[in-house]
Amino acid sequence: MNKQYHLDHILQFIHETTYHDCPPEVQYRAQLCLLDVIGSLCGGRQTLLSPIVHKHALDAFGGDQATLLLNGTRCSAPGAAMANGMTIDAMDIHDSYRQSLGHAGVHVFPTVMAVSEQIEATTERSISGEAFLTAMVVGYDIACRAAVILHATACDYHTSGAWGAVSSAAIYSRLHGLSAEQTRHALGIAEYHGPRSQMMRCIDHPTMLKDASGWGAMAGISSGMLAASGFTGAPALTVEAPEIAADWQDLASRWLIMEQGFKVHAVCWWAQPAIEAVLGLVRDHNIAVGQIQQIEIETFAKATRLAHPRPATTEQAQYSLPYPVAAALLASSDEDSSQQVWPGVGPKQLLEDYLHDERVLSLADKIVLIEAPDITERFPGRFLARAKITLTDGSTYACGDTTFRGEADFPLTDAELRTKYRWLACDVLFAERVAAIEETVFELPMLATIQPLLDLLAPPAENL
Repeated sequence: MNKQYHLDHILQFIHETTYHDCPPEVQYRAQLCLLDVIGSLCGGRQTLLSPIVHKHALDAFGGDQATLLLNGTRCSAPGAAMANGMTIDAMDIHDSYRQSLGHAGVHVFPTVMAVSEQIEATTERSISGEAFLTAMVVGYDIACRAAVILHATACDYHTSGAWGAVSSAAIYSRLHGLSAEQTRHALGIAEYHGPRSQMMRCIDHPTMLKDASGWGAMAGISSGMLAASGFTGAPALTVEAPEIAADWQDLASRWLIMEQGFKVHAVCWWAQPAIEAVLGLVRDHNIAVGQIQQIEIETFAKATRLAHPRPATTEQAQYSLPYPVAAALLASSDEDSSQQVWPGVGPKQLLEDYLHDERVLSLADKIVLIEAPDITERFPGRFLARAKITLTDGSTYACGDTTFRGEADFPLTDAELRTKYRWLACDVLFAERVAAIEETVFELPMLATIQPLLDLLAPPAENL
């Protein structure tokens, strides 16, 4: 592909894609992704992380351009995107793209929302529902492609915020109508200033740093603002390097928002197959939790680093493999499990108040993690696990390679995604507001402004 054509193709996609260029299934998927990430926002608002980043946004990013969602206070657009993105990331149950080894919606939605509010606060323009959803579609594509390229060309494994910054700059450039040259600079500034944080350090030492997605959103919006003012940046290699042109060729024909996976459990993507493998064994063989002597889990090398069986914090619990497996087992064995709205591990098991249940911790201690070279070889093309359960009487039960519900090739139904949203939102919002948000998300293409959605998302949560 000619270098100039390659760049023009990307810039045209960023600026010229319309809502009606998106196939109907892409339009609808954008609404489902929006609903899912709002559910994650509701989950994240219950964490200790969220009020800390809200206060920081108000202290460090003054202004009156955009809203701290489910809080009601306002600050600058970069500050709001940072705090809202970090709040979503605080409950690790947002969408994921397998090949990106990370998450797009967690920064795409906060960026589109904050920049839309910024435009309405500083100009006479309103952002329509169609424009909002189209910006999300564009953001997902830029994010996921930049992610794949960064992983293929960088020597270290960086968090989602690294490539999320590039996507957020593209969203800013689109919504503000920057010129092609300004957009080029915005993308280059964002790639240069984006958080090149090392993901495996976070896996080994889980803290509130998480996936740097909120920081990437902040960096991306700031980059767009700088470029609009004449600040210049070096070319973004994930966008302009000639050797990666093929990764951008099928823009506007292959829509990566359609290839997102959705989580059942609010823990690292890499723990999901192990949870499903163990739950499947227990279900298929009618195993009582009290009979279990040991659980061996074979999986890929990176997943074996999720070795935090007795987490002291929400972050350690979400970057654990033994703890959520144990929590899921006990939740499925509870007498009232048939009455559960959603079958996943969520805030009830992961917030600090719930991390001291000795039944869960004792069961987590019985879990042994083993790297399986054949599964590692297939990663990241496939996320797989195998499990073997040994009972106190010496009998054993084992399963073969197991994936998990929510993967792009083993998807949740639309009805299940709506149920998941309600499960998370009803923890912090009254039922009427939960229903109104869902209804408004699916009315968005008919709305001339996003204000009805903002009116529902801006006020403080009722049940915090």
